[in-house]
Amino acid sequence: MKILVCISKTPDTTAKIAFTDNNRKFVTDGVQWILNPYDEWYALVRAIELKEKDPSAALHLVTVGGPDCDAVIRKALALGGDEAIRINAEPGDSFFVASQIAAIAKEGVYDLILTGKETIDYNGASVGGMVAGLLDLPFISLAAKLELTGNTATLVREIEGGEETVEVKLPLVIGCQKGMAEQRIPNMKGIMGARSKPLKVVEPVPAESFTEVISFELPPAKKGVKMVSADNAEELIRLLHDEAKVI
Repeated sequence: MKILVCISKTPDTTAKIAFTDNNRKFVTDGVQWILNPYDEWYALVRAIELKEKDPSAALHLVTVGGPDCDAVIRKALALGGDEAIRINAEPGDSFFVASQIAAIAKEGVYDLILTGKETIDYNGASVGGMVAGLLDLPFISLAAKLELTGNTATLVREIEGGEETVEVKLPLVIGCQKGMAEQRIPNMKGIMGARSKPLKVVEPVPAESFTEVISFELPPAKKGVKMVSADNAEELIRLLHDEAKVI
């Protein structure tokens, strides 16, 4: 079996967010980059678990980005990936990224392609579906559980008011979310071994970008807390109605 896990770098959740160029570009100076948690904790770790059950399986990683992605790629290799491919291009819109990943996946002929359900910076949740569409493969989104029996995958998805269980034949693309696996921390053996694992850099294939960023906007600054005494219910109701507008 060949498994491809799509990974990406995202700003640390504690990073200070600012924009430049008329709010069209994210300021990256001083930002600490991390491996996107949905890619790491759920897609990658579940792939590692599958490989542990089948040591003959090959687990490859792919990302779209420049040399500044190498640190997070090495972390993913330290967790348990066999080798990685970095497509040497700045991520454009979702279609551009999906086109690059699909080209790698088509060449590698993978049985299973795993992505996180979304990245924590853009929250687009669209790359996995686009990769599947470009490869003409089934796509299961928001998967919380995955089991393999031969050439059949059984997946559980959270839906409104319950869960949905589906069976799909391989190959397929899966968007993974919470519940798929538990977070792992690289051990020293994995960190040392990651240094010698192959990290192949390839040039991008021609692909269009159909969307562009017009502007970013920060959320409004949080307002100060207003304290209301316990015996002043009328004032509390007024504030909730007139200012918070929740009643």
